[in-house]
Amino acid sequence: MAGDLVELALFVLAFGLGAVGLGWWMAIIFDPGAGRAAHFAALGRIEGAVTRAFGADPSINQGWAAYARAAILFNLAGAALIYAILLTQPWHPWNPQGMAAVSPAMAFNIAVSFVTNTNWQSYGGETTLSYFSQMAGLTVQNFLSAGTGIAVGVAVIRGFARTETQGLGNFWLDLVRAVLWLLLPLSIAMALVLIACGVPQNLSAYTEATTLEGARQIIAQGPAASQIAIKQLGTNGGGFFNVNSAHPFENPEAISNFLQTWAILVIPAAFCVLFGRMVQDARQGRAILAAMAILLAVGFGAIWAAEAAGNPLLAPVLADGAANMEGKEVRFGTMSSALWAAATTAASNGSVNGMHDSLTPLGGLDTLLNIMLGEIIFGGVGAGFYGMLLFVVLTVFVAGLMVGRTPEYLGKKIEAREVKLAMIAFLSTPLGTLVGAGLAAVVPVAVAAVQDPGPHGLTEILYAYASATGNNGSAFGGYGAGSTWHLTAQGICMLLGRYAIIVPLLAIAGALAAKRRVAVTAGTFPTHGSLFVGLLIGVILILGGLTFFPALALGPVAEHLAMTAGQTFGAVGAE
Repeated sequence: MAGDLVELALFVLAFGLGAVGLGWWMAIIFDPGAGRAAHFAALGRIEGAVTRAFGADPSINQGWAAYARAAILFNLAGAALIYAILLTQPWHPWNPQGMAAVSPAMAFNIAVSFVTNTNWQSYGGETTLSYFSQMAGLTVQNFLSAGTGIAVGVAVIRGFARTETQGLGNFWLDLVRAVLWLLLPLSIAMALVLIACGVPQNLSAYTEATTLEGARQIIAQGPAASQIAIKQLGTNGGGFFNVNSAHPFENPEAISNFLQTWAILVIPAAFCVLFGRMVQDARQGRAILAAMAILLAVGFGAIWAAEAAGNPLLAPVLADGAANMEGKEVRFGTMSSALWAAATTAASNGSVNGMHDSLTPLGGLDTLLNIMLGEIIFGGVGAGFYGMLLFVVLTVFVAGLMVGRTPEYLGKKIEAREVKLAMIAFLSTPLGTLVGAGLAAVVPVAVAAVQDPGPHGLTEILYAYASATGNNGSAFGGYGAGSTWHLTAQGICMLLGRYAIIVPLLAIAGALAAKRRVAVTAGTFPTHGSLFVGLLIGVILILGGLTFFPALALGPVAEHLAMTAGQTFGAVGAE
């Protein structure tokens, strides 16, 4: 226990320092007025040259519609490229195991998944994809989908920071900046550390070995470290190997586990620092960071407590106490597994170092709730922060109703148009999750994917469609989502969860950027103190939590109550 607390304290320290440092650097990258001095002028020349090299004019200041159009068209082109790569996989180099072409339905799902920063995987990487597909298809999109989220997040912040203008920046320039100056150098550094920890990075054929029992074993290899670095830093989450970061080649030791957990959260947290610098009021960024940190801490504490308590039915027969170690790696233990589970579902990452299907009912409830709240507890890079700004808009609207005056945020009046757009964005998550899960629970070909009966089976369905719509990508491992129905339906949910939020948020940013800043008066509701933090958390829990409460009550809550009454749920068909 003492060792866990020391590790946790070191993680919080590294997390805080990393968020502040990266937030400062991101302000230099994306907001020249925040401190890009003469010795950083070379950055501008390089990024301008790169932007012009692929036919874009970095001097154009795009309005919200042009910015959204550029982002969506770019992502569609990326999806088409991945789709083509997967269908023609046997023709490409670096395919030492002779991987066959991927089916059209699976290729569609993979393409949409990686372009939307979801990285949902209904396949085993080491048994399905060649090295070329992993590198030229998935790893490239890990950079570009994360870069898209960062670019949109910065554009939305500009909408809150700027006044009396139509421009939110230039998508192509912001994308280049995000990849060139943030994601690429961090990923190179992290990949080198992972290689030092023992993560493979090669193009060799798989190794054949003979076990002690004399059986033949195939040991997968490949360029794993480079993909793992960006999968975590970009909150992508897709594993090079089937069991993701529970695989010893992806996550071999405590140092790699610590580093990858830190990488999942650090850029989303740095957005809070960036926001404070760009709106020229650090207190605003600290307030949002506090709300995110409180929600993460409570969720992590709940998962850790549930997993440490374990299943009371097994406590009498466990020699080392009641802690639930099913589905967890012994080299990480309960605390590190709980921290990763909280981080990966709060930050829209989706990678796992243990199997979420093996969590206790309350542990699974907390991970599921993190996703259902809208992936705004830090969330994906850029995406989590603009998602949180959606709730900020709704919170100041509620505060305005309480005091009977027009709501304001950062000196901008929040009017009917902004609130309507915020609600459209908010409703995309329950639409994809509840409608998708509802259909999957009644359509026979879809129900066949469920592994377990009763409330646990319902939780499998809810988790799958919440994960797809929330662009998370993690899953309850027993759920077989490889059918054409699920591959198609979840692909549609991924698109809904990504672009039905991006477009309304950019529209809100465009409307706010055009407004004039009003003077602060005695009646202005302060948005940087503890009262606002508490109200923001309350709005998130009421809108996000209660929207899904009936479904959660029938799933993980019912399973927990059944467990305390002595009832468990085995595989379908078991007694």
